[in-house]
Amino acid sequence: MHSLKFKSYAKINIGLKILGKRKDGFRNISTLFQEINYYDTLKIERTRGEILFDSNKSWLKNDNKNLCIQAFNKLKSKFDIGGIKISLKKRIPTFAGLGGGSSNAATILKGVNHLYKLGLSKKKLQLIGLEIGADVPFFIRGGMQFGEGIGEELTRINKVLNYKVLLVMPKIEIETGWAYEQYDLLLNKSKKPFNIIEILQSGNIPFKCFDNDFEKVVIPTYPEIGNIISLLRHSGSQYAGLSGSGSTVFGVFDDEADAKSVESILAKKHKTIIVDPV
Repeated sequence: MHSLKFKSYAKINIGLKILGKRKDGFRNISTLFQEINYYDTLKIERTRGEILFDSNKSWLKNDNKNLCIQAFNKLKSKFDIGGIKISLKKRIPTFAGLGGGSSNAATILKGVNHLYKLGLSKKKLQLIGLEIGADVPFFIRGGMQFGEGIGEELTRINKVLNYKVLLVMPKIEIETGWAYEQYDLLLNKSKKPFNIIEILQSGNIPFKCFDNDFEKVVIPTYPEIGNIISLLRHSGSQYAGLSGSGSTVFGVFDDEADAKSVESILAKKHKTIIVDPV
């Protein structure tokens, strides 16, 4: 086995509650992660020792700011392995709330585990992933998971969403750090988490119980995002909101025809795509 090819899937957040700032500077959250069939493509190959990287995006460099390189170096520092050639074809936009970089890092961890036959469990890979970023552990298992803590305390939800998801990607870049700082100004005291896991495991997704706290600071700064959410909510969606801190907005639809109808309006101004949950 000298090379492997993988799909590196994006995610959406169905709701995101910011519960308070911790002593370590991170924020406790609760959110429902859902992996979606929108992906980058990663190919990895063994080398004798070199670490090589190429991509269809020129801004991605072969350095430790690159989460793919970070992920490989984490494993190389812990295990006696050779080098790697990484080829990344990116589709998932950056600063979009879709977790593209974290997904790429998780895919490298899983891929190198196979490529070098390290035999690491998913739990071990999640712990290594957490050293890279809070969203990386989710992507080790993917699917649907309820996230708590900084997003790393994960409970797998054993169901598949039978919906169509319309992604709307305005040409706006939102730094997650900025969004958290703005929300800190609104948060007077820590909030208690809402225990919804039993409901998620036993029945349908209670979409009305979910909302995204980031919308309170993002929409006043970027009104067009509010306009998109409003249109989705009035066009037959079961749920509509930001993914993460944005800027991607998504709507969850029972009926693909409804999703396509509203997409035909939004696609005149924004990049859109209809995807399935994974």
